Amino acid sequence: MARRGPAATAAAACSKNPFEVKVNREKFPVLGRRVRHAVGLPGVARSRAHAKRQRSLQKEFQQREKRGVFRDRRFGEYDGGMSAEEKAERRFALERQKAFEKKNVYNLNEEEDLTHYGHSLADIEKLNDIVDSDSDAEDKGMLSEELTASHFGGLLSKKKLTEQQNEGGQNPKSRNELVEELIAKSKLEKKERQAQRENTLELTEKLNNDWKEIQALLLQRSSKSETPSQVQEKPKPDEYDVLVRELGFEMKTQPSDRMKTEEELAKEEQEKLQQLEADRLRRMKGEEQKESSMKRKHLSADDLADGFLLTKDDRPLLSYGNDMDDEDGKEDSENKESEEESDTESINDPSKGDADEEMVPGKKFSKSQKKIKKSNSRRDKEAVQLELPYLFAAPESYEQLQSLLLGRTTEEQMDIIARIRKTNHPSLAIGNKAKLEKLFGFLMEYIGELACEGQPRLKTIDELVVVLFELCQMFPKAAGDHMKLLLQEATHSMEEITERNGLLTFPELNMLLYLKIITVLFPTSDFWHPVVTPSLVYMSQLLTKCAVRTEEDVVKGLFVCCLFLDYTSLAKRFVPELVNFLLGVLHLAIPNKETQGYSLLPPFVSLGKHSNLLVVSEKSGSETWLKQNISLHVLSRSTGKSKIETNNLRLSCVALALALVRRCAVLYAELPSFRKIVGPIRLLLSSLMLQAAKYPAQLQELHQSVLEKLDVPGTYRPLVCDKRKPVPLKLYTPKIVKVLEFGRKQGSSKQEQERQRLVHKHRRELKGAVREIRRDNQFLAKIQLAEVMERDSERKRKVKQLFQSLAQQEGDWKALKRKKR
Repeated sequence: MARRGPAATAAAACSKNPFEVKVNREKFPVLGRRVRHAVGLPGVARSRAHAKRQRSLQKEFQQREKRGVFRDRRFGEYDGGMSAEEKAERRFALERQKAFEKKNVYNLNEEEDLTHYGHSLADIEKLNDIVDSDSDAEDKGMLSEELTASHFGGLLSKKKLTEQQNEGGQNPKSRNELVEELIAKSKLEKKERQAQRENTLELTEKLNNDWKEIQALLLQRSSKSETPSQVQEKPKPDEYDVLVRELGFEMKTQPSDRMKTEEELAKEEQEKLQQLEADRLRRMKGEEQKESSMKRKHLSADDLADGFLLTKDDRPLLSYGNDMDDEDGKEDSENKESEEESDTESINDPSKGDADEEMVPGKKFSKSQKKIKKSNSRRDKEAVQLELPYLFAAPESYEQLQSLLLGRTTEEQMDIIARIRKTNHPSLAIGNKAKLEKLFGFLMEYIGELACEGQPRLKTIDELVVVLFELCQMFPKAAGDHMKLLLQEATHSMEEITERNGLLTFPELNMLLYLKIITVLFPTSDFWHPVVTPSLVYMSQLLTKCAVRTEEDVVKGLFVCCLFLDYTSLAKRFVPELVNFLLGVLHLAIPNKETQGYSLLPPFVSLGKHSNLLVVSEKSGSETWLKQNISLHVLSRSTGKSKIETNNLRLSCVALALALVRRCAVLYAELPSFRKIVGPIRLLLSSLMLQAAKYPAQLQELHQSVLEKLDVPGTYRPLVCDKRKPVPLKLYTPKIVKVLEFGRKQGSSKQEQERQRLVHKHRRELKGAVREIRRDNQFLAKIQLAEVMERDSERKRKVKQLFQSLAQQEGDWKALKRKKR
């Protein structure tokens, strides 16, 4: 019969039930590949598996707790190839082997005597060390053979009985007689042992007493006979023992109080300020003396001084007319007159002398004491009124802060700000954080006002910068937002002035101080920062757009250059505006500008009205010049300077520019283009050599040192071709790979392919086993559910039948009851 293909099988299945057929189609046919499972019958396979589980799994589940099946486990019972005689012989051999194995499993060599801790195991097994509870002797109450036999229901051995018969020649004794003899014998042995133990204890006690007497005699004899030379010196204690004793007597550390949180510290500061403010108000109202007079110091019964102190001077102070008012003078004159009268009275009447001596001092200074106390209290009130309050509310506007700080000294201003911060700490109330954030902006505005005065109060500004730094640490976001707002306003005003005039002027000192404060409050080494980066952009615009027309403009520009170096000293960023401005400043100090090998960029020009701004005209000015830092007070007074002061300022500007060039040379020395960057400045300084003869010696030394810093030999190397042979390009040779079956790893060894095949087969079998286990569990769950439903239906049927029978009985009973009625 010809073999049918997959198509024929599929057609036959489709003829029966086309919904039970699953055709596995391929994407494309491959020659030489064997097609497996092209057509599948999932329904038929499912029913076949279900029937198989019913035959095996369901049958095992139903018989899981049944043990009623008898199975003959004798050897060869179900073997039809063996005769009855062979079965019997084989069974007999197995029984003999089983008995032998059981007997000889733990068979030990009888010739060897096994021991345990030096004692024979055979002796230990005899159990001869049983302890009698009534005996404490060394034999530990070992029971004799007779006693054991009698007490445990056994008789004496036959050997003993025969011995007794042979010895006495009489009939053997009865059991009761033997027991009585054994009891009497045991009691006698017990008494003997007790007497022996008492005797031993008496001898031991006597020996101890004799030894104590002999020991006392030996000690006395040795103490009298031994000389100091014979007495051995006591051994010195070991260093370790000494150290241990010292550690035992050392003071142990006591547990300290825990560290308080920021909220607790702020609360304590607030309570302290409230107490100080209450004391200040009480002193201002004059209530201090009343409270002090009401309070009395407690004196103990053993106090002998009774409050009298020799060091305390209670005598009233004398007052003079020039220190007091006219009324005080009049009262003093009256006091003098009363003193004179009292003196005359005491002289005329001697009987009253002693009394007057006792009473006069109290009356003599009573009025003056009252007046002095009044004047002192008046002065105290005035001092208290001038004293600063201890509690301050946070200012809601800049005018309130200005009213608190203006007219105060620097120390008082710092005290006021510190008390405002302590009183309004963020941990004390919810809205205090916003108040202190506003305080940061008010202080910045106050610093700007102090900087714009005729004489800038730089000392106060320095103290306020510390407060700003602490507030910035507490509220960094609010501080950054405020500084960004200041920079935005300054940039907008700069753009407006540029559109209107074309050239800018340098800002006032307040804005320059703001830029300096930014270096203190925020990190300047970040690659990008929301406050520092706009500040750098703003300063670069100042150096390129602001006109340089006066010496004050030069000072402001050099101040911005110093700020640039402060900003970029850590990150070592190159700032071309800085180098260009320093080149322009040094160009302003050269009188001869005809020959130059460099070019200037705005805001500087080679020739013009202000091109000789820093040229020193007279040598007399250089004689009084001293090298020192330029004070910022110079920016506050632009007029009223003498010619010598102007020349000194120009020399200071040149010296500062040279110092900044030296700092730039140190900062940018590692750049590859360093020679090109400082090339124009080197040419300019070489042309400044002729003018340097007019400068002081310190400035000439600085000029020479800067030239040495800039004169760095170049480290450039010309570009040359590589002398080694060029590496040829790799040729793309086709890689020949053996064509393997689909699904195998290409280019692997035979062992690797076999391993991969086994791994794949293992995974496939594992998946199949898991799938079969899952289906078996589902099948068992269905069977269990069916059993439960069957039991429930049977229980319901029985309950229903029971109710039915009860209802029938109830009906019969009621019918019988009706008949009786």
